[in-house]
Amino acid sequence: MVVGGTSAVAPLWAALALLLSQKLNRRLGFISPSLYAQDASDFRDITVGNNGAYSAAAGWDPCTGLGSPLGAQLLQALQGTTAAAHARKTERAHATTAR
Repeated sequence: MVVGGTSAVAPLWAALALLLSQKLNRRLGFISPSLYAQDASDFRDITVGNNGAYSAAAGWDPCTGLGSPLGAQLLQALQGTTAAAHARKTERAHATTAR
């Protein structure tokens, strides 16, 4: 049994959008341009798997899109704070030392 896809993701994105909107104290409106303008590190890239027609790959792909959103980092980025840049640098530093 396959679990996931649009039926699972749509309500999750709706919930995340609601939480982001509440934290930002404003409506998000058409958020797609803002999402695609974000640093890729605001998303967990999915590089393995397929949906029957497309395969996941590094970066944007038609199977997984931008990847799985990292809610707290996305919030910081949408707030336009320097904390997002700091979090990205910290995460990259940890990823480099973990290898």
